[in-house]
Amino acid sequence: MEPSISAGSYIPIFFPAFIAMYLFGYFIVFSRWSLKHRPEASSCFISLLHGTPAAVMATFAIDPHSQPGFVSPTAYFQNLISLFCDIITVDFHSDPGFGSHNTNIQNLILDFSMSYFLVDLLHYIVFFPNDLLFIGHHLATLFVFFTCRYLVSHGAFALLVLLVLAEVTSFCQNMWTLANTRRADSPTAAKVYNFFYLPFYVLYTIVRGFLGPLFVYKMGVYYLSGVADDIIPRWIYLSWIVVVAFAILASLLWILNLWMELYRERIGRMERKTR
Repeated sequence: MEPSISAGSYIPIFFPAFIAMYLFGYFIVFSRWSLKHRPEASSCFISLLHGTPAAVMATFAIDPHSQPGFVSPTAYFQNLISLFCDIITVDFHSDPGFGSHNTNIQNLILDFSMSYFLVDLLHYIVFFPNDLLFIGHHLATLFVFFTCRYLVSHGAFALLVLLVLAEVTSFCQNMWTLANTRRADSPTAAKVYNFFYLPFYVLYTIVRGFLGPLFVYKMGVYYLSGVADDIIPRWIYLSWIVVVAFAILASLLWILNLWMELYRERIGRMERKTR
């Protein structure tokens, strides 16, 4: 049963809320951090406020049997495991979800995520204007969400599955990033980094290296069959597939580089011990 939520845009609510949280992080939470690190830390702060909540909401928004109300951690992880199993085993070609009309709760989540990406995009434009990769990523993501939410009003099921896959690692990734920023001058940060880096690398590799590509393949098979052409124009779903495919490729290259850095670091330690 879907909660009764108005179909209007929620961006006027979520966008200023994320701006306020970014400023709260910059001036309060990380006020003792150096000016060099505070922008990135504040970006991680709003990412923490977006990522896991978005993943939790999305896992239930794509489940037609979910009920509104309090979401327990156990229920979330059960839905998450069920989703991962479905990605591996279910033939989505016959699943009407890819072409279904967006529900109100799905639209709310899209607005929630667009608001976050808009604020984080402003963060990169202001503090890191030369980081064209992340700026391009955010613009492409906003295009995909905007066309789904406001242009065709269909296809949120597929995008929210991808959102879950993208944000299920959010907590580990942001804790790893924050700890990595300070581990050189903080023993506590170094301990947090050592605790998070391996689980993060493994989970990220599984999600982005296996589940993500598999789901995008099944998504492509469904849309390219033409069954959704009457409700989602071909140029729109083709652009979605291209954007997501490039995002996954970039993610794979990034995590591969991290594994290579870890390997070189371990080899370096072993060589120093044998001297």
